Amino acid sequence: MKNVFVLILVTLSFIFNGCSDSPRNVKIVENGSTKKDEQNKEFNYNSIKIIRIVDGDTFEIENGEKVRLIGIDTPEKFESNKLNKDSEISRKDKQLIKKLGELSSNYTEKELLNKKVKLVMDSTNSNKDRYGRLLRYAYLNDTLLFNLKIIKDGFAYAYTKYPFIYLEQFLLAQREARENKNGLWGDLDFIDLGK
Repeated sequence: MKNVFVLILVTLSFIFNGCSDSPRNVKIVENGSTKKDEQNKEFNYNSIKIIRIVDGDTFEIENGEKVRLIGIDTPEKFESNKLNKDSEISRKDKQLIKKLGELSSNYTEKELLNKKVKLVMDSTNSNKDRYGRLLRYAYLNDTLLFNLKIIKDGFAYAYTKYPFIYLEQFLLAQREARENKNGLWGDLDFIDLGK
């Protein structure tokens, strides 16, 4: 009986140590912090102010970096190759797409400008996109995921070109927003943009 008890303890110890979130093989740097700590300081921001809204899915933070929100896409409000492509695919006038983009941008500005957010990376994405923007989830009050909220409120699509951990939740939120005609989903031109 004692051997069975010891075997159970050893097994449980192995399981709990194998499943812990503690870092393994983390190199210690001179100041006492770990290399992982240094990366988290660089890549994750616990409370940082948003100082400028670029468009519905991109903003600038107080340290001057731009952030592109993971898992969402909003209509373009500026002349760009993407605007041209969206217009060609959807057969919608560029001015109309820009108007929808402006409405989406106004929503993001109302919700985020001059507020502090927690920015979090996604384990399935790189740190930055090809334009040098940080790829992040933005949390208001540490709990409200803005990336999901903007979809639920109908001012963004779920962007499924690249994988991300909340893909299924975002698609469900988009379907519900569309069915309920939330936000821009009440406008047939938004629906017909081919997303």
